Amino acid sequence: MRKANTQRPRRQGKNMAKANDQIISHPPQIGNLSITHATRLRFITNAAVNQKVITFQNLLDTLLIATTNIAVSDLFQQVKVRAVELWAVPVVGNATSVQVEFKNQTAGLAGDTAIHTDTSMGIEPAHVRARPSVRSGAALFQFSQASEAFTLTCPSGTVVDVELTFRGLPAIDTAAQNASVATVAGAWYFRGLDGQAIAGTVFVPVINSSAAA
Repeated sequence: MRKANTQRPRRQGKNMAKANDQIISHPPQIGNLSITHATRLRFITNAAVNQKVITFQNLLDTLLIATTNIAVSDLFQQVKVRAVELWAVPVVGNATSVQVEFKNQTAGLAGDTAIHTDTSMGIEPAHVRARPSVRSGAALFQFSQASEAFTLTCPSGTVVDVELTFRGLPAIDTAAQNASVATVAGAWYFRGLDGQAIAGTVFVPVINSSAAA
């Protein structure tokens, strides 16, 4: 007596559907053609600043590429702020304060106007870490412009870290606000947080001095 066939029938439909999924009739879509770079830059102040405005132009001028021995352009064309962090040297017997504010009042680029501050009255440094509000001007990609990204107040010797995301766009050349001296065409350089050259900046980048323009 022959045994009944107890094997289940193959699920042809499912296997065929899976095989069809592996067949691409059209090339997949590609992302945009921009280049995005997230980084943390560090600076140390060589003088006290009070309500110092840092613009989007300043931020984009921190990373430059030389086009001639005296002309420099922004390495990237857009920037947004992820965070700003400050550490100030404590002064025994005195108060030390640091402050970050995203208060841009330009139409379409408004900040949250919140004040992020800390005061030290002991041996620990005054320290604050501030993030712009979601969808505020500083938190969104901006082109080089004189609009305010954030405002800083801090004493001399303050360590200033800025966490930025840069975006490079094709076929756009944005000249830096200030000319340079003795650069090598094609090489890229750092500048102070205020967009000034090393000789004139209050926010000195923590880098090899030969890499500064």
